[in-house]
Amino acid sequence: MIKCIATDMDGTLLNSVQQISAANREAILKAQSQGIEVVVATGRSYQEATYVLGEAGLTCPVICVNGAEVRSKEGEVLSATSIGKDLAREVAARLTGKEVYFEVYTNEGAYTVDPDKAVSILVDIVMSANPEVNRDEIIEAAGARIRDGLIHTIEDYELLFANEEYQIYKLLAFSFDRVKLEAANQALAGLTELAIASSGHENIEITHRDAQKGIALEWFVSAKGITLAETMAIGDNYNDVSMLKKAGRSVAMGNAGYEIKSLCDVITDTNEENGVAKAILEVI
Repeated sequence: MIKCIATDMDGTLLNSVQQISAANREAILKAQSQGIEVVVATGRSYQEATYVLGEAGLTCPVICVNGAEVRSKEGEVLSATSIGKDLAREVAARLTGKEVYFEVYTNEGAYTVDPDKAVSILVDIVMSANPEVNRDEIIEAAGARIRDGLIHTIEDYELLFANEEYQIYKLLAFSFDRVKLEAANQALAGLTELAIASSGHENIEITHRDAQKGIALEWFVSAKGITLAETMAIGDNYNDVSMLKKAGRSVAMGNAGYEIKSLCDVITDTNEENGVAKAILEVI
């Protein structure tokens, strides 16, 4: 019996315009009404994740920033795994040396030094999952990152690294130049304290090696007295792999790539076809 359902957001729970469909919303509410824990597991910051959940009228616990932070449905921080400040500086220096743009995710939200690229990075994530959708529509929806203050603009990331009030959860690097992105990947390869993942064709996500969705999900269900065998995970991309491998029932979205589908127990419909709702209704 499934007692916990963990779902990714972009390319999974969200459609191409970054909204939760009515069908997905109703399926989540039905699962919650039956006492099933539904937890969102996302690379987004807590602020960006709850913005979308709030639009749909949903309240859920959130595994955010790829597992760097776990919050209760009330917003209480239950667990946090940050990158050390000196290591974060080193990552930043190596990315800058390869001329790759990046954002910094902290306990106080996400920060950028270039607001235009902050929109582009989310467009890439969405387009990777929905290549057939009108790009202008996605750009308009992604603009909410800036319009609604979901990502903050800062002059220099050193202001975050030097301030003890900020914990560094993730650096999200982005480039349309595959050569530069691969060079950045290689430059980070020797930093063994890090986990490197991806949520789009043109990005790499850098967290502490213990800040992964699978590790956070295992911690979350254990705290709830639930086993991984009683847990279902739903995802579409490489930053979902750690939780898909750990869950007793793993579900790949119809829009996921072959490698993701090949490691899952079940393949559901696409994110445009309410695949999350279908996956949930099959187990409750």
